[in-house]
Amino acid sequence: MRVLLSGSGVSCALETAGAAGTTTFLEHFPVKAAETFKPADREEAELLAKLDPERLPSHVAIIMDGNGRWAERRHLPRIAGHRAGMKRVRDVIETCAELHVACLTLYAFSLENWRRPEAEVDFLMRLLREYLKRELPEIHKNNIRLLIIGRAEQLPANVQNDIAEAMRQTAHNTGMKLVVALNYGGRAELADAFNRMLDSVRENRLASFRADEQTISNHLYTAGLPDPDLLIRTSGEMRVSNFLLWQIAYAEIYVTETLWPDFSRARLLEALLEYQKRERRYGGLGAGPAGTAPAEGNRKRARSHIPSGHSVRG
Repeated sequence: MRVLLSGSGVSCALETAGAAGTTTFLEHFPVKAAETFKPADREEAELLAKLDPERLPSHVAIIMDGNGRWAERRHLPRIAGHRAGMKRVRDVIETCAELHVACLTLYAFSLENWRRPEAEVDFLMRLLREYLKRELPEIHKNNIRLLIIGRAEQLPANVQNDIAEAMRQTAHNTGMKLVVALNYGGRAELADAFNRMLDSVRENRLASFRADEQTISNHLYTAGLPDPDLLIRTSGEMRVSNFLLWQIAYAEIYVTETLWPDFSRARLLEALLEYQKRERRYGGLGAGPAGTAPAEGNRKRARSHIPSGHSVRG
């Protein structure tokens, strides 16, 4: 990873000629974005110049789809697509951190993925462990906190040990929250939340109990995290695939035909620009463009702290 923190001396070599002479693209960027995000080429520079750093989503969630198709189009084994996709994971994490996105959630492995060939599943588990070993020092160095959502207790023991150690090391980091959905399903999350509420009723011997939206939110894996503002899906599929079913109620959805291994930093910037064109109403009228203050109910769920005793792992 190469998360560039504020104060970095790296500069962009791209230049444009103006009436007063030659100036760098960075001179035209909003100050906050320019201090951290360093465009790698002209396309990134032009996209960044259009981005309003004050109206970025607080929480971006991504369904990373298309690794297999990417490999098949190149007559490569599917595992080659997964390895190529892992490089994009690194790019997206560092870009969101550079842009000061507060929370990034990645759909890494679903409950349904166990139906894939055993060799592919084994490879995905090895790839996850390899990624953590290689990237964790940089994640920690750049103040990113790792959280896991899903039924992690059903993962192989060595994977559980690795993610537990990674979360332990980053537990006190105060920067971007990186949430990885592992062995995750949206319906399973709701079922687990309802069962936890029922367990609480039994343990406290309550004669009656009524759950409201906040009570349910407090028992989800994501308790204490803001709901996603933007949901991105790669590969062009028009479905949410059992991902964050409760949390994306008011998310802006962006679907791109780009396969995940081809989802570059520039493609992410395009998604963020599209988000900023949307008007978010939250069921009302004229609530304002994307990136402005959310409705009251969403603000209540968008607490910045992670309360103890809830089910966000980490």
